Amino acid sequence: MTKTLLLLLLVAVANAKVFERCAWARTLKASGMDGYRGISLADWVCLTQHESHFNTRATNRNTDGSTDYGIFQINSKYWCRDGGVSRSNGCGINCSQLQTDDVTTAITCAKRVVRDPNVRLLYFDWTVAGNSNRDLSSYLSGCRL
Repeated sequence: MTKTLLLLLLVAVANAKVFERCAWARTLKASGMDGYRGISLADWVCLTQHESHFNTRATNRNTDGSTDYGIFQINSKYWCRDGGVSRSNGCGINCSQLQTDDVTTAITCAKRVVRDPNVRLLYFDWTVAGNSNRDLSSYLSGCRL
């Protein structure tokens, strides 16, 4: 049983799409994320690098029982439904939709998250805190955007 579980986990990790930094920056830019709600492209790249290492299948289990999903690490408590501790479903999706190689749904949901005035600052504070006065141009360096 343990060997089967390990094999399934290895297959899941092997099938994860992990973006290269510049390819991800281009994807975000093409999706209208540069300057979306005043958030720079460099901020988005910084956030997703630190939260998921650009991995579409990333997950993180939180102490409150919720889970963060996908490349943006969107939380299940308020933004998607996973059968766990979800209180609401702000993006109107199943959390598994945040973990596909087609990042369209994840980007749409991230836009929904930052449209919420109570969440927007928190969303960026948890990873970009301390970066607000830093030059984030290195996150886009060499990307030929």
